[in-house]
Amino acid sequence: MAVLNPYLNFEGTTLEAMEFYQSVFGGELTKMTFGEIGMTEHEGTPLPADGIMHSQLTTDAGFTLMAADSPGEHTPNGHISLSGDEDDLLRGYWAKLGEGGHIDVPLEVAPWGDAFGQVKDRFGVNWLVNIAGSPG
Repeated sequence: MAVLNPYLNFEGTTLEAMEFYQSVFGGELTKMTFGEIGMTEHEGTPLPADGIMHSQLTTDAGFTLMAADSPGEHTPNGHISLSGDEDDLLRGYWAKLGEGGHIDVPLEVAPWGDAFGQVKDRFGVNWLVNIAGSPG
């Protein structure tokens, strides 16, 4: 079995972002800092001892989201899609992800009959939510 897991990069806000995602999705968050493994720089760029070298959020719903601080190298891009038929659950995720963020496409019935919306959270990550057969 192969598993595809999103891996996000932030510029110094990984811990804050991952704690936010834990508040949205629940689950267990593990993390390792640069200092814990003795990394002080990467290709000449100093790394903060408390910066996150790797973090992983594993949820009871089966989601796994990983992230790390990558000073000056990467910013979040692309989209993460949440889909299913659990209307209340997905609308709850939508509402929490939108706090402090920006709604790009309101969550409403789309031409294909599902409820669909797009939101950029406060960390700049784009989320797509599709609720199958939702009454809107």
